Formats: sequence, C-alpha cells, structure tokens
Amino acid sequence: MLRSDNNRIDPKRRNVLDHRKKQFADPAYKESSYPHRLNFYAVPPTADITLEQFEQWAIDRLRILAELEACSFRNKSAQETAAHMKPLLEKYLPLDSNSSASSRLTAERQKDHYSHFILRLAFASTEDLRRRFTRVETMLFRLRLNDDIPRERNAFIQSLNLDWEPASEEERRSIASELAALSGFRKAGRDEEESWFKVDWERVPDLVEGRRVFLKAGKAYVPSREQTSMAVTEFTKRLERALELTARALPRLDEDDRLTPILDHLSKNFITPDASYNSSSSSVPGADISARNVDNLSQNFPLCMQNLHRLLRRDAHLKHVGRLQYTLFLKGIGLNLEECLVFWRASFNKITDDTFNKEYRYYVRHAYGDVGGDSIRRGGGYSPYSCQKILTEHPPGPGEAHGCPYRHFNVENLTALLQAVGITDQGVLRGVKEDKESQKFHMACNRVFEYVHKKEIKRVKDEGIMTSAQLETIVHPNEYFKRSYLLKNLGKDMTKSENVKMEG
Repeated sequence: MLRSDNNRIDPKRRNVLDHRKKQFADPAYKESSYPHRLNFYAVPPTADITLEQFEQWAIDRLRILAELEACSFRNKSAQETAAHMKPLLEKYLPLDSNSSASSRLTAERQKDHYSHFILRLAFASTEDLRRRFTRVETMLFRLRLNDDIPRERNAFIQSLNLDWEPASEEERRSIASELAALSGFRKAGRDEEESWFKVDWERVPDLVEGRRVFLKAGKAYVPSREQTSMAVTEFTKRLERALELTARALPRLDEDDRLTPILDHLSKNFITPDASYNSSSSSVPGADISARNVDNLSQNFPLCMQNLHRLLRRDAHLKHVGRLQYTLFLKGIGLNLEECLVFWRASFNKITDDTFNKEYRYYVRHAYGDVGGDSIRRGGGYSPYSCQKILTEHPPGPGEAHGCPYRHFNVENLTALLQAVGITDQGVLRGVKEDKESQKFHMACNRVFEYVHKKEIKRVKDEGIMTSAQLETIVHPNEYFKRSYLLKNLGKDMTKSENVKMEG
C-alpha cells in the first residue's frame, strides 16, 4: 500500500508537470485572430510554421529593431526616426491597417506575432538582452501606435480592457482649476470637454516627468489625449514581466536541438544584426576591381580591412585568419580568383614563387571554392565575413591583425589608427571612444562612415538619389565598400540609374 501511494501522482502536481497539455488543450488557441493592427503579444502563437519561416521572420524583425536602436544612438528625433523607418518597415515587417483592405493582413500580422515571440525567446537569457529588447520593442510599438489611424488606435486601446479608472464628476469638480491649468484652458469649466483617467502615478512615469498629469494622493489624473503614452507604458511593463517568465522557462528549450542554435545565433546578432552576403548585390558595376587597383580601392574599405591592407603592405605578410578575412572581403567586392592570386603573390614579395605556391596558393583557391570538398566547390567557396562574425568569432591573438579595430583595439591604438587613415576630427574621435566604451562597435564604424561621406550623403538625400533604406546602418564590410564607392564616385563613372539599384 505504501509503495502504491508513493507512486501515485497528485492531480494538482500533474497539472504543473504537464502544463503544456493543459495550455494547448483548448483548440481555440490553435488559430490566432488579429482584429487589430497592433498587438500587446499577450498570448503566444501555437499554429505550425516551418523552420525557414521561424528563422527568416526573426531575422527580418531583428533588422528593424537594430535600426531603431541605431536611430536612438544617433539621437534622431521622433519625426526623423519615423521617416527613416518607414521604407524599412514596408520592406521587412509591413503591417497594414484594417482600412487598407489588403489581402495580406492576416499573413503580415501572423509574421509580426511570431517574430516577436521568437526574439523574446532569443533575448530573454540575460538581463542586458531583456532590457535592450524591451527598449527597442517599446520604440517599435510607439512608432506604430503613433502612425495608426485614430479610429483603429482607439478601438485597439479599448480592446485591451486596461484598468484605468475614469475620474468621477465629483472628483473632477473638486480639482477643476488644477485640471484646467494642466489642460491649458483659461476657464475652469472647459475641462469638461475632456475625459480624465485616474491611475497610480508609478504607471505613467514619463507623463509625470513631463508634467503632463496632475498628481494627488498618489494618483495621476491623466487626460484622455495621453492614452497613447499610457498604452506604451503598459506595453513596456507587461513585456518586462513576460520576459522574466520566459527566462525561467528557457531551460526547457535545451532539449530541442533544432531551435537552440537558431536562438543562440539571433542573440549573438544583437551585437550587430547579421547580413547575408549576395555577390550580385555586393558588386559595383563599372568599378576597376583588379589586383593592380586594390591600393586605390582601399580608401573605400572599412577600418578593419584598411588595417589588414596597411599591415600587409608594411610586413608583406598576414597570418592565416587575417589572410582569410581579407581574401573573402576581396572576393566579395568582385576580385576574381586569378586576380586575387596575382594580388597575394605580389603582396608576399619577400618569399619565392615556390614557397608561395606550396604554402599559400591552395588556401586562396579553397576560399574561392576552386578546390576542396564537393560542398565547398558547389557553394562557390566561403562567403565574406559579416560584421557580426568578425566581432564574435576568432578574436585576434598576439601578432594577428584580423578582427574589428573598434572592438579589439584599445582606445589609444584605435585613435592612432583612425588618425593614420585621416580621421582627425576631435568630435568624431570622442564619439568613437564613447561608442567603444558602450560596446556599440558597429555604430562607431557607421559614425566614421557618415563623417567621411557627409557631403555625399547630404547630396544624395537632397537629390533623392538614394532612399533611407539604401542608407540604413551598415552591418557588412562589403556593403561598407560598395556604399562608399558609390558615394565617392557619384557623377564620375556611375549614373543615377545605377545608384538607385543599390540594395539597402
């Protein structure tokens, strides 16, 4: 009898252990409906999607969040941010209103719903990631809320059933003069034209800070026109709480060897969003991409590649990872295999042909997919390193020159390198130092790019030659080169029509 009792599972305990069956027992959870454009993401999605959708949807949302964070780092105003983000949202994460009568409403809202929860899983593991995720998701929610049609926005807020207590007529009458002063009305009686809500002041800290509410006995009296700010604050509060719960549940995902690598990859990408390499979109039409012209082209290289090029010219040698990083970059800008072999042979001018052929030639051909396994050859060799890969993999050791100078150099050496390549503006150097200390390495790189190309950027914006999407934050060395070359050679050997083909 004792053995039987010990083996018996208490019904309440069974519910705790088998929580997933309980959660998904109701078929109503299988299909999500999206009556509103906006979402508080209160209910996790449960319908089936493919692994390809899982990853691609998350990457698309990550690009949006990373660009929003970049706008914040650059101190763009709300209006500037909205204008900059509009084409990017339309490209990566469109979300039409009900009145648009679009046939893709459900598909768009499903992607938005799933991508939020996928990134929630990816960024719940540490306090820093949770804080950053909450911050940029709140920025995205505020941007969309402000852009929403007033009628649909009000309907969405009403659907949330938030516990905002309407101020009674008696309360309003007792503080009529204070409410009138807050509303900007001269006469106390005119505050009746606006409804008021009463909430704990801790729930609307931004309104309290901006002196846009009246405080009394621990309560904030909020005018109806501030509903948007209240909704944003509530969104942030709920997301923070949800992320903490998600963090506790993460160990259960360790058993799924399909999702864990994807989520780990996404969380690493929050250092800087990854960018897929595409040889056709990274090539520069009309440019002289040849071994003899690499020295001239190097002025358009990002700092990581300029550093490799300078040290190669100084020492006539680079160690293995540096050679691979630079070879793949040159491959990405359009240098073909034969020209690349010519370039490296001429650069390694302190060794004999026999030594070069024995020790180095094979690795260049391998990078291009000319030799190696079948999969390497079929795939055309290896792809150029993205900023994310350079930042997070193979940190340089003694005597090595690869990596990202903004991350792997100390401040003194980084400043000296920037000055050596012509960056002497003290404001830019201070900004780069601050970016490095804040671990915003890709922002430091973009800061330098915008300083070097400030005249050209102003021109293409003023003339409408390039869109905001084409000038979004750079997250790949090859994209840096392409954009730099296009901007610097605009009007010389490039036509307007060629420039607008540039991929964002």
